[in-house]
Amino acid sequence: MKVAVVGTGRMGSAMARSFARGGAALIVHNRTLDSARALASELGARVVDTAAEAAAAADVAVSMLADGDAVRAMWDGPTGLAAGAHDGGVLVDSSTVPPDTLVAFEATVRQRGSGIVDAPVSGSTMLAEQGQLTIMAGGSAADLDRARPALDLVAKAVTHVGPLGSGAALKLAVNALIFALNNSVSEALVLAERAGLDRALAYEVFASSAAGAPYVGYKRDAFVSPDASPVAFSLDLAAKDLRLIVQLADRLGVPIPQSRVNQRIIGDATERLGRDRDMSSVAVHLRELIGRETTTPS
Repeated sequence: MKVAVVGTGRMGSAMARSFARGGAALIVHNRTLDSARALASELGARVVDTAAEAAAAADVAVSMLADGDAVRAMWDGPTGLAAGAHDGGVLVDSSTVPPDTLVAFEATVRQRGSGIVDAPVSGSTMLAEQGQLTIMAGGSAADLDRARPALDLVAKAVTHVGPLGSGAALKLAVNALIFALNNSVSEALVLAERAGLDRALAYEVFASSAAGAPYVGYKRDAFVSPDASPVAFSLDLAAKDLRLIVQLADRLGVPIPQSRVNQRIIGDATERLGRDRDMSSVAVHLRELIGRETTTPS
């Protein structure tokens, strides 16, 4: 099976490693080709110059990009993914974008005989490398069946949630929940520290309590030792996703007061700490508002 990965940022690279480990013949492309070349050297993959070449060479081509503008730029035009669609192939976008983003390309892709699926992911880069992501897929059942052999290499669960665009809508709903959890963990942790409790001890209790969702488990190091942990999902990307969540809610007439508060919290943390800090650094932001570290982690 030939699988192309278009977009070799943190998550795209992590997914590429799972595809390669699963035995796929890997093709990679990135707007900045040096990034793609470094990943290709690591994995023994083939680098191509355009997204169209990636799609044309692959049975399944997966894009993982920063936002809707990046998806439209990488899919559109004579060198875009849609231009490389071919009979029997499937084009998949796993980015977090507005639900109508991929719909704009559906007619062109289908005219070329290709399937098209929106399949955003939930999970960290670590889970992507372990093949343990959760994928929510929108599109026809037949198209998903053609893409599933590739998606199964990176996911513990691939769920068909509805027509094209449904996956993107559900991903925004999932992220609304994740951001609420992230910011609540940050508040609770700093509160416990301020009360004189050890940070690591408090976090262990959180993780074993009723609030101990998988996110709490795999983000332990980021919360307990923020200076020693790599960025998995940046404040900048969290701010982007919250904008999309609020925009979708406004369009649908859904009141989302908690997400609006979370948008302000993430915005404040970004302004104070910078765009490329992990979103768990909301806790760092809250400590800085107090004026000093409340405890030293064990």
